[in-house]
Amino acid sequence: MRTINSLILAGGLLASGASVAGDLLQWQNNSLTYLWGKNFKVNPETQQTFTFEHADGWKYGDNFIFVDKIFYQGKKDASNGPNTYYGEISPRLSFGKIFDQKIAFGPVKDVLLAMTYEFGEGDTEAYLIGPGFDLDIPGFDYFQLNFYQRTTDGSRPGDNVWQITPVWSYTIPVGSSDILIDGFMDWVVDNDENRRGTYQANLHFNPQIKYDLGKALHFGEKQLYVGIEYDYWKNKYGIKDSDAFTTDQNTASLLVKVHF
Repeated sequence: MRTINSLILAGGLLASGASVAGDLLQWQNNSLTYLWGKNFKVNPETQQTFTFEHADGWKYGDNFIFVDKIFYQGKKDASNGPNTYYGEISPRLSFGKIFDQKIAFGPVKDVLLAMTYEFGEGDTEAYLIGPGFDLDIPGFDYFQLNFYQRTTDGSRPGDNVWQITPVWSYTIPVGSSDILIDGFMDWVVDNDENRRGTYQANLHFNPQIKYDLGKALHFGEKQLYVGIEYDYWKNKYGIKDSDAFTTDQNTASLLVKVHF
């Protein structure tokens, strides 16, 4: 199963690269985000993060990529030292686009093959694959619902557990500008146990609430945002919360985001 997942994901990544290299690219968006926050769990309490994000749509699907560079302030992490990195590459292949057919029923407006490769410092790599759906929900700019089966790279627990990931964007006009509420939720619904330990079911809810400052200042809309990122993570990293070791995270970070 790990080999099959890896091959399918590799194919998706190669197709994604081809979309950028050729004339198949339909749209793209890139951004840089700065975050500063406190009260994080498991890792050092105070963190600042620089994030690069890329999203695009192409002839046969869409892609989302992000890389976080995280700096711990005032304290080193036991495993990663003063800073670390983490990223995800998430290509999706659209059956509607591939077969040039409208695939729509109820709120579903397209069906996709969704994949994600997770990577970072230390033993963090994982491969995810499963069905994805684009939903037509009134008021939302977009709403995705992806179902993944997770496969870890290596012998740590977390194999063959299912993850449900909604992704959304919602715009609220306010005066001469807008408030944008977007984000994701990763809900791992299963536990897994092996000789190295237990991977606990967990839920990570991570919306951003942002004011379009660029539009308000007449610099151009959807270019400069300020706001907060809320981060709730039950059983962070799949580590069960306990009195001896708190892993339930509930915090918010100040945010500045520039699109280009």
